[in-house]
Amino acid sequence: MKGFVHKYKDNVNTDEIIPARYLNDSSPAALAAHCMEDIDRDFVKKVHAGDIIVAEKNFGCGSSREHAPISIKASGVSCVIACDFARIFFRNCINIGLPILECPEAAKDAENGDEMEVDLVTGSIKNLTKGKEYSVPPFPPEIRAIIARGGLLNK
Repeated sequence: MKGFVHKYKDNVNTDEIIPARYLNDSSPAALAAHCMEDIDRDFVKKVHAGDIIVAEKNFGCGSSREHAPISIKASGVSCVIACDFARIFFRNCINIGLPILECPEAAKDAENGDEMEVDLVTGSIKNLTKGKEYSVPPFPPEIRAIIARGGLLNK
């Protein structure tokens, strides 16, 4: 997968990813329309299919609702890379088929607008703009299968 970076700070919580005031409609399209709105008002105007969210530490902290990763995936984001993630958020992403990678070096080096390429099979992350490559342990085949199916419940 290849896309452009949307970079965020430490401790982005699920209420910042999808504000609670929009949870009355849980359809993916409705959630995507307000993704990241409280910390990046123009995110939904800037994001394109395949883009990558990159953040620093503790991305996805806060409540455990799946609405946050659903809003990210439905907005067209192909992958999220961060130094680390809240554990429940991490698992919710896998459950809905959104690839999520912990790579502190890539997260710290990336800047808004960088073009990145991710290979989930090899665990390779390339910052094409900066000419840097990073490596993370690849997902096991079972997790890659969940992602390929678009989520745990999809067959």
